[in-house]
Amino acid sequence: MLNEQEHIERVISGFLETGYPNLSEILVADGGSKDKTREIVLSLNKKDPRIKLIDNPDKYQSFGLNKMIQLAQGEVFLRADGHCFYSEDYIEKCIEKLLETDAKNVGGAQRYKAVNFVQAGTALAVKSFLGNGGAKYMNESYNGYADTVFLGCFWTNILREIGGFNTENITNQDSELNLRLIEKFGECVYISSEIKSYYFPRGSFYKLFKQYFRYGRGRFLTRILHPNSSPIRGVTPFLFILIIGLYIIVDLLTPISLFSLELVGFLIAITIVESSRLSFIKRIIFSKEIWEGEGKTPGIISNIFGTFISLLIMQVAHFSGFLYQLGRSILKRSKKW
Repeated sequence: MLNEQEHIERVISGFLETGYPNLSEILVADGGSKDKTREIVLSLNKKDPRIKLIDNPDKYQSFGLNKMIQLAQGEVFLRADGHCFYSEDYIEKCIEKLLETDAKNVGGAQRYKAVNFVQAGTALAVKSFLGNGGAKYMNESYNGYADTVFLGCFWTNILREIGGFNTENITNQDSELNLRLIEKFGECVYISSEIKSYYFPRGSFYKLFKQYFRYGRGRFLTRILHPNSSPIRGVTPFLFILIIGLYIIVDLLTPISLFSLELVGFLIAITIVESSRLSFIKRIIFSKEIWEGEGKTPGIISNIFGTFISLLIMQVAHFSGFLYQLGRSILKRSKKW
């Protein structure tokens, strides 16, 4: 967690009130909160000593998770983020599926909530192939094995055995860890539609760009570490935009028109059509399950625009982050040579 004074008590209290009887502790790794988050956690600790505050001066999730893995007393390690919502039976369902499937990690789909225009667009964009690349953990009705899962519920000894989360991957650390699990144990990461949690995406387009820029960097690092098992969707945005960019350059340098501008226009039109399709077919689900804002539910036109911008930002930011990390890698190797 980091600066989660509005949510942290709700999250912790929700887990304390669970019907699951064997909750041994709640470890809270704080990345240096400047608000009242730490005070809230410490006050909750006085009421229930199972709640334990851990300092995470390195700020990033992988460092905090590894500290918790080292200290964890329970047989099962269930990961939770401080800004999400969790169903009342979240722990029970995670444990149930962990035992039923004999998997090494289980979790549910990444379900979205929105309270503003930007979050609304993102919540719809990720439901498109253009926004999720076909990732199974984005499909709320999927049940079965996959290459990664949202958050996750693990056997603690397995996490220690494989060395915890990779601290070099400051974003894609969950996917990288799941690939290590699969490479070591085979098919062992399971998604259940009965495990339900809800995520609030970034609240501004600028923050969304920063997030997907980091995703691009993380996907590059994951592909370097796991060249044979990394899913193709991790490199697709980079290759697609690179090819389009090179095509435009060639078109500009040749006397004969290759219709690159027409191609770009066609791609933009496809994105608009997809944004319109999503906003229309998801309109009922959006108003009932996604929108949590206090104001009026955004209309279809508003959602079309928000989804369109979100899809563009996701692709461009992912490409930029991937390219940036590729450049850093090349520069690092050139210095060694």
